[in-house]
Amino acid sequence: MASAQRIVLASRPVGEPRLDNFRLEETPVPTPGPGQLLMRTIWLSLDPYMRGRMSDAASYAAPVQINDVMEGGTVGEVVASNVDGFKAGDIVLGRGGWQTHALSDGKGLRKIDAKAAPLSTALGVLGMPGMTAYTGLLDIGQPKPGETVVVAAASGAVGSAVGQIAKIKGARAIGIAGGTDKCRYVKDVLGFDDCIDHRSRSMAEDLKKACSKGIDVYFENVGGPVFEAVLPLLNMFARVPVCGLISQYNAFEEEKGGKSMNFLLRNALVKSLTIRGFIVSNFAGRYPEFIADMTKWFAEGKIKHRETVVEGLPNAPKAFMGLLRGENFGKQLVRVGPDKA
Repeated sequence: MASAQRIVLASRPVGEPRLDNFRLEETPVPTPGPGQLLMRTIWLSLDPYMRGRMSDAASYAAPVQINDVMEGGTVGEVVASNVDGFKAGDIVLGRGGWQTHALSDGKGLRKIDAKAAPLSTALGVLGMPGMTAYTGLLDIGQPKPGETVVVAAASGAVGSAVGQIAKIKGARAIGIAGGTDKCRYVKDVLGFDDCIDHRSRSMAEDLKKACSKGIDVYFENVGGPVFEAVLPLLNMFARVPVCGLISQYNAFEEEKGGKSMNFLLRNALVKSLTIRGFIVSNFAGRYPEFIADMTKWFAEGKIKHRETVVEGLPNAPKAFMGLLRGENFGKQLVRVGPDKA
């Protein structure tokens, strides 16, 4: 290719991102210098955390700067390499960002066996979302056989894995998802014990009925009204891994607290709750166990997954906006270039 494409952050969104917060640029394909390699992006991962990177508020990671390439995980093919240990044709997992081509010094790149599983799974069930589910549930949630595990956004990349791992560990898995189609998928395909539609007016009552013995582990991906329905049902010594708050990512300002905050704190006190926020890098040392278990479960058919794929880098902003509105089904991906595998 004579030219490359990239999507940069054109302006910081106020509330929900708009298309004009992004800008598509064409540039020459870069040439790797000494100690560099050039990657051709095949798959780009779109994830809710990216909304936080578009803001300049204090967070666990630095924001994307205006006019810089949007940050994101990628699977790519090495086109040319001046880095020891990498050669043209290698398939690598990295953080190439929203662009068709990226330079790297090789640090942080991981080679992928194209014969082990579809390449896209390295950004989903066998990648960051899968490891987020695995470590958040097992290290913080610590489900025991017979306990009830509830997970929000249960049809998504993280939530779907959480419930299936809970079932493998002998727990009951109750999902919360948006719409009858997603709930049917969660129950009939993923094998959850039940799934509650958060769009239903009777959501709180439906959840209470499904969790007649209360909730022992609640894997939080959403926040808002879903958490408000879960909180009264938490049992003594319940564990709450907090992975995300997608319902709040487009909020204009932080909640002031008040009655709802006091209610949360009272429950945390009287029920001896464990509520722990985390990011997957907190558990980087667990990667060998994660990949061994998940690869085995995936091969045995115990872990199923679903992907929503859009074609072409220019369609990434629209797909990302849809992700924040819950329009995707499963893992949201962009096929940036040909997947020869």
